[in-house]
Amino acid sequence: MIDFGFKLSPSSRIDLDKVDRTLLKRIADMEPDFKKCMACGSCSATCSAGAYKATSMRRAILALQNGLTNKALEELESCMLCGKCTLVCPRGINTRHLILSIQKICGEK
Repeated sequence: MIDFGFKLSPSSRIDLDKVDRTLLKRIADMEPDFKKCMACGSCSATCSAGAYKATSMRRAILALQNGLTNKALEELESCMLCGKCTLVCPRGINTRHLILSIQKICGEK
């Protein structure tokens, strides 16, 4: 066999039929704004912490929808709760409260 210097990576596909949705339901029940996010990226664009460490509400919500709780918490751990994201959100989502709710519920898991 010829070595071309690369190999196939294992699949990163997520089977969404096996994802436990109870965590998402708890977050949505506690914080209805969770479902209002349209993933526009305004919050990430204005994030002060984002200049130093990857912080993204969009990626955190996507990770939660895919059942990757730890990845979602990693995305939000550098948040300084300054509130800039709340000011620029076109949907008027209280992102600080949403972040705290996500951290609380995912931390209980």
